[in-house]
Amino acid sequence: MELVKTDLPEVLLIKPQAHQDARGFFLESWQKQRYEAFGIKDSWAQDNVSCSSHGVLRGLHFQFPRMQGKLITVLQGEIFDVAVDIRRGSPSFGKSVSVRLSSDNLHQLWVPKGFAHGFIVTSSTAIVSYKASEFYYPEDERSLLWNDPQLNIPWPTEATPLVSAKDKAGKRLADIAPSSLPLFEP
Repeated sequence: MELVKTDLPEVLLIKPQAHQDARGFFLESWQKQRYEAFGIKDSWAQDNVSCSSHGVLRGLHFQFPRMQGKLITVLQGEIFDVAVDIRRGSPSFGKSVSVRLSSDNLHQLWVPKGFAHGFIVTSSTAIVSYKASEFYYPEDERSLLWNDPQLNIPWPTEATPLVSAKDKAGKRLADIAPSSLPLFEP
């Protein structure tokens, strides 16, 4: 297993060891001791799976005040995955990091509490698995506008992505009340 630091030090790219042969592959997608050694000490409240077609953009989502850390794995296809630091007072507030996750590279992205998360499907379809450190609470759900010019995320699409009504109504970072954002705790 290999850990790759991203431009946002708390967001981690994890390259698990996959055992591949003519039958396919075996991947240990979570092992408490190994992941804790990387600093991922959250316990899991729920697992989620989404299936989306090409050009679907989901996000940028976060929960507040009951925040979620997420471990993202692509089971089929490929996504362009994004995490945005939304912790008020953070030196990297408003900055993002993006990676390509796929069923070919089998990489994972750890998105800790205090970050918004989203992705766009770049293959014909994608099945994405998320381990979440907190239960989903509809009343805590928030959506940051995926194309907020302040964020300047380089989404890899020329066409307008397919976005839910909820995500179209997301707020720009500058329009979110500071009391609705997590506080940076060094």
